[in-house]
Amino acid sequence: MSHAKTSIGTKAVAVAGVLLIGAVLAACGADDDGAGAPTPRVEIIEAAALTDQLASPDLGEPGPSLGDMAVYSGSIQQDGRRIGDGGGSCQTIHIEGAEITMQCVLTAQLERGSLTMQAVWVQGASPLDLAITGGTGAYRNATGTARFWDINTPDERMRAEVVLPEE
Repeated sequence: MSHAKTSIGTKAVAVAGVLLIGAVLAACGADDDGAGAPTPRVEIIEAAALTDQLASPDLGEPGPSLGDMAVYSGSIQQDGRRIGDGGGSCQTIHIEGAEITMQCVLTAQLERGSLTMQAVWVQGASPLDLAITGGTGAYRNATGTARFWDINTPDERMRAEVVLPEE
């Protein structure tokens, strides 16, 4: 009789263990049938960002002050071919000594739609990483990161890792 109790107790513990492991795997998203969330697609865009218009309105007190802006536009080129246009603005949000921090918002208009981006940037720092906050057309619901180097120079370039939900 004690053997029967031990066997039933062992089976109960084993069943409970299997159920617990199954619950943990399910909670962690480990499912064998592949019916989870769709895998996002990543599109890489590497291009030159050429500024053709730039204005820096000096708002408030003369010299660096809160609210000052840089407004710009230009073309986006790959291998010497224009693939789009873009522009945006950066507004001064914090000044500490010579360090000027700006909030930047950009939009890139490409053949298949637009991408919107934003970041906080310490003026002069390179690279600048911007969050991709959305888009239109083929870039609707886009996320990811766009990195810019050599900002406001003839050598300015970008690399965007655009994450697109699988539809």
